[in-house]
Amino acid sequence: MFPEGDNLGTLVSNVRDAISALPVYFRTATRIEGLDGGELFNLSAVLGSAIEVQVVETLNRIREVWDPDDRWPRHRFVRSAQTFPDVRLLAHGQDGTVEIALGIELKGWYLLSREREPSFRYTVTPTACAPQDLLVVVPWHLKNVLSGEPVVYEPYIEQARYVAEFRNWWWTNARETSDTSDQRQVNPLDEEVGPYPAPKTRIADRPVKDGGNNFGRVARLAGLMDDYTSSLRTQRIAGIPADHWILFFKRHAEAKDPAEILGHLARDLRQSGLNREAAADVVEAISRIVDRLA
Repeated sequence: MFPEGDNLGTLVSNVRDAISALPVYFRTATRIEGLDGGELFNLSAVLGSAIEVQVVETLNRIREVWDPDDRWPRHRFVRSAQTFPDVRLLAHGQDGTVEIALGIELKGWYLLSREREPSFRYTVTPTACAPQDLLVVVPWHLKNVLSGEPVVYEPYIEQARYVAEFRNWWWTNARETSDTSDQRQVNPLDEEVGPYPAPKTRIADRPVKDGGNNFGRVARLAGLMDDYTSSLRTQRIAGIPADHWILFFKRHAEAKDPAEILGHLARDLRQSGLNREAAADVVEAISRIVDRLA
């Protein structure tokens, strides 16, 4: 993408390395206590926003990782929820100008969400992305499942423009649908927009037809990040795979009687492929952990 030895190309590579290292360097003062599953789901959006802020603070703190040769001494990461990308590596000039080196569209993903995948929509048109811009998804959960400080995992990192182009190609060519070819199309913007648009600039592509409101749900696109999300759901949290916790929280949202919740959970686990004995062991472990945390 960039010529060998190019300063910007080196910067992008180093920023990718720094983002990949977030689980090592991430620090947060946020700590949650005394929640049940339903409350945590309700708070996950607020917590996710706070974690995104702390990710930016972490990147600024580990400057030696992404700028080891001090080639970008005036630049720092700045987050603004009203812009695209919502994180920009920028420097302010003495004349009031702003120099943007690259951008990061940053998304948090609560790993134990009932949807089992990141739920954000990414509808930005490809031309609004500079070649060096990145889409980054940071998975997280609370250290003790229902309490403690947020823990983050190695993020998903991809070129922002590539994701936008892949999304449009998939919607037009690969999506399984009964729609006719003209209904598969994505409408271009009335006016082409370039990188780092001003706030409130229209930058979203829109499909001709989207009855299910699924356009932009890039976590559902086969071949993009599905392998990544599947691998994250096998991560063990308090000794139990994330996927099993998700089944528990789904049942917790549907019923209040503990015996009913655990009974449904045991059946769900058997349907997912566990034998009766293994399912019973998981149910007992989850029940013990939740009782202790409560």
